[in-house]
Amino acid sequence: MNSAGRALSVRRHIVEMAATAAGTHLGGSLSAADILVALYFDVMRVDPRRPDRPDRDRFILSKGHAAAALYAVLAERGFIEVRELAEYGRAGSRLGSHPTKGLPGVEFPTGSLGHGLALGTGLALAARRDGRDSRTFVLLGDGELQEGSVWEAASTAGRLGLDGLVAIVDHNRLQINGSTEEYGTREQLSDRWRSFGWQVRHVPGHDAAELCRVLSARPDPASQAPTVVIADTVKGRGIAFMEHHVNSHYAVLSPRLRKRALASLERSARRSGGSEEVTAK
Repeated sequence: MNSAGRALSVRRHIVEMAATAAGTHLGGSLSAADILVALYFDVMRVDPRRPDRPDRDRFILSKGHAAAALYAVLAERGFIEVRELAEYGRAGSRLGSHPTKGLPGVEFPTGSLGHGLALGTGLALAARRDGRDSRTFVLLGDGELQEGSVWEAASTAGRLGLDGLVAIVDHNRLQINGSTEEYGTREQLSDRWRSFGWQVRHVPGHDAAELCRVLSARPDPASQAPTVVIADTVKGRGIAFMEHHVNSHYAVLSPRLRKRALASLERSARRSGGSEEVTAK
């Protein structure tokens, strides 16, 4: 299956989780899907048969409310069974609304926004001190960047020159209470990261080839700086009636809306040439 087909499968899983009684954070999960597919299938050194191998790359979902996207990718990659996704949100399930440590492939429980980059900084520093060449990837929401703890961690990572650390900003420009751009444009955001000693790269967040190219690239060894990748994405990506809408932030889909959402995903995939390997149910 190609990247587009995997991303479609992941988005269909996310919609199914949004159609449960618990619902899910739909818009931000859909915007992050292509990033996670690129990381887990093409970029990171991970092994679902040995999820705790010492030389693995580490991933932290700092925007933990997008857990549905992470669960879907972990299932498609083989860390958990696909059938376990049907247990999302149920009492006693390992698949809660935010990731927990008991799940293979999850390094830390996350969900309290602003903590993930500090955790990633610690992991990257440990890798350096242990002499490992493993990399640490942290996915943040652009709304999450309003947390001061993000910039405390950014300052520390930049000062320490942690070139094994990669922060990825899911830059979909929306949060639960509206636009994130009133807190700064992409250019201003880039300048802020640079001021903390980071290399800044930009990427179209739904372009599989570009995501893989940018996320796989090692930093300039002369700089000894961490890297931030600002990925321009669309909240609600793939569901036409939810794209760019704040009300996609959290959704409980009725049977009718579930059907509409799945059909919209299929149409979107056909337009982008990614539906030939995934058929609708």
